Formats: sequence, C-alpha cells, structure tokens
Amino acid sequence: MKWEDVCEHKQLQDLPFKIELNKWGQIVMSPVKIKHSFYQGRIQRLLESLLKTGEVMPECAINTSDGVKVADVVWCSEARFDQIQDEISASIAPEICIEVKSTGNTFDEMEFKKKLYLEAQAIEVWLCNEQGKIKFYNQQGELKNSLLVPDFPNQIKR
Repeated sequence: MKWEDVCEHKQLQDLPFKIELNKWGQIVMSPVKIKHSFYQGRIQRLLESLLKTGEVMPECAINTSDGVKVADVVWCSEARFDQIQDEISASIAPEICIEVKSTGNTFDEMEFKKKLYLEAQAIEVWLCNEQGKIKFYNQQGELKNSLLVPDFPNQIKR
C-alpha cells in the first residue's frame, strides 16, 4: 500500500489510531490515550509561543527509509515548508520532529524513529516520555536543551 492509498481510503478515515506505513507498505496502527494528546497539544502550543517564524504542525507524515512515519508534532522553517507543503508526505523531514511515547511504543521503537527522522534530514528530534519529560537529540547525540528552541522546557507540566 502507498501513503496516497491510505489517505484516500474511506475506512481508514477518523480512526482513533495513528496510522503509519512500514517499508513493505503494511499499515501500522498505534492507539493513543488522552495523556498522549495532552502532551502533543501542549508541545504544539509551547512551540507556537516560542517561535515566531515557520510552521508548527501535528501529525506530519514523513517519508523515511522504513516507510511513512507520522511525527506527533513538527516545526518546519518557512523555506522547508514551501518545499513540502503540497506533498502528500514530506520528502524531507521538518527541522524538528517530536514523538510522544504511547503505551504501545517501546523504547527501541522511539529510538528507531529518532534515527529515521535524522536520516530524513531533521535537525533535531525530541522524544517525550509518558511523564512529559523531553529529551532532545541531533546528529551528534543527546543535547542538554534544544539548540533550535533553547527556551523549550525539558518537562511538560499540567
């Protein structure tokens, strides 16, 4: 299956699952809980308040070497957004790709997605755990804070 097929498929619309494709075109679905949505929304609002340029987007489909993955939240510069805005799935990752861990995710899956987004030219990947703690990464490894958004907190609070 191709990402275009997933987007057009009527029975796959409005499911309470995050849908992605693996490199064989198989659908991978991950259920999300309220806390996942809360962290996703809070991260998006914080990014919008701290960055005055570019685009902050939830659920961004990105082409990776392991199929189409959907980052929970991304930030994209205006230049990169101009490049991908008309694509069905992003041919190049936004500069910041953020994953919020779900109960169904393992640590290894989160690490794998981090690697995929960096390979797809993300500058930073942020991983948020189930307690709202965020770790920031770039090609060199873990960062103390985001270099692109230095004022972003490393803990999401209620």
